[in-house]
Amino acid sequence: MTNNTDDFYRNITERVIELSKEVAAYIEKESLNFSLDTVETKSKNDFVSYVDQEAERQIVRVLKEIMPEAGFVTEEGTAHDSGEEYLWVIDPLDGTTNFIHASTPYAISIALTYKQEPVVGVIYEITRKEIFYAWKGSKAYLNGKEIHVSETDKLPEALIVTGRPHHYMDRYPELLGSVDYFLKNTHGLRLSGSAASDLAYVACGRYDGRFEFNLKPWDIAAGVLIIQQAGGYISDFKGGNDYFRNGSVLASNKGIFEEFKTVIGGLFEY
Repeated sequence: MTNNTDDFYRNITERVIELSKEVAAYIEKESLNFSLDTVETKSKNDFVSYVDQEAERQIVRVLKEIMPEAGFVTEEGTAHDSGEEYLWVIDPLDGTTNFIHASTPYAISIALTYKQEPVVGVIYEITRKEIFYAWKGSKAYLNGKEIHVSETDKLPEALIVTGRPHHYMDRYPELLGSVDYFLKNTHGLRLSGSAASDLAYVACGRYDGRFEFNLKPWDIAAGVLIIQQAGGYISDFKGGNDYFRNGSVLASNKGIFEEFKTVIGGLFEY
């Protein structure tokens, strides 16, 4: 990593942070008068609103100016990739179900990948006005202050968070088994409804670990980089790094990672 490359990714990160603030202001404004009547159902328990769609349009428009040569992987399909080496991976409103019910958390998640490796990651958790970010070679930060994963070194002493995927019925017994295990064998299990926010919270030590299956790249791309730069560990359920393809992710600090991975491997067949 050269200094020039570091400056390049740092500059992009700073511009994405400013963009996230602008789009978050729009989302906050719309939340004041939002109506459930405007919500569309993509599939069971998978919702989209005009807020998601407009936020994505705003993000894509500015990112095209920041890096015209990059393609896009977006949740709402506003823009697409055409085989570019650089790709923006965007979730304009992660936690839509929370948003439409005036609950928390929900976040903007923007990552830049190079040859499928995240090199810039920004997560803006809107309800707490918290911006988590990192770039390749940097530390991880929350609102300008360096962050680290927790130091918990035993899974029974960990606070774990998970999510319910939109398409969960095909693995429903395994999901219930994991809930039963972590409720009984840790300090607790949380389900917040925003994968991006959860990964950011692992990065800053609020949670000790997170797991979920059937995720999409836009759910996790920014969080993967931020956790790694915060000293954390990430793998898919098989212990590899194929999470963007198979959608399974477990993330934690170093102290519980091997034990966490072993437990997840025993609970889920992959």
